[in-house]
Amino acid sequence: MAVLHPATLRPTKLEALQAWVPHQPWLEGADASQLELLGAYRFDDPDGEVGLEAHLLGTADGRVLHVPVTYRGAPLVGAEGALITTVEHSALGRRWVYDGCADPVFLTAFREAITSGSRQADQFVTTDAGLVPREATAQVRGSGAPGGEGGGGGGVGELTVLRHPRPGAEPSVLTGTWPGQDTPLVLAVMSG
Repeated sequence: MAVLHPATLRPTKLEALQAWVPHQPWLEGADASQLELLGAYRFDDPDGEVGLEAHLLGTADGRVLHVPVTYRGAPLVGAEGALITTVEHSALGRRWVYDGCADPVFLTAFREAITSGSRQADQFVTTDAGLVPREATAQVRGSGAPGGEGGGGGGVGELTVLRHPRPGAEPSVLTGTWPGQDTPLVLAVMSG
């Protein structure tokens, strides 16, 4: 369960990504001069310390980018090269925003989702009346089976998080859909 706090972020998530994404080597020629948020999903950190959110962004040339990020209350030691930015969160204070593909907590969450066949975290917003459900704008699911090892991945294979979602039928994958994308696309693959 992902608990979200109503807050103002400076810069906003989209502003931070619009500044960072155009300079990344994994763009593969995509025109990131303008980015639009198509959807997002979250996973849970079992320790409750790290926010895990993946954004699906539309580019100016009509491509889709998969951009996982983590939100931390303190710098991640040894991950200076993966720092996207810091943001001021009106409820939680300063947050360090990292490329989720370089954050071990997010990589573990991807592996767990793939091997167990789980889906995105349920989201709740804190209010004066308690927690209120919020629907995810993207739906994801791993190919494995609950309580078992997923689709041949076994939880120990090499993980590849795809920056450019694609169709596919590999056995150990995380697939996703979002508004305007009804056919599941592969977002992450485990091999070995």
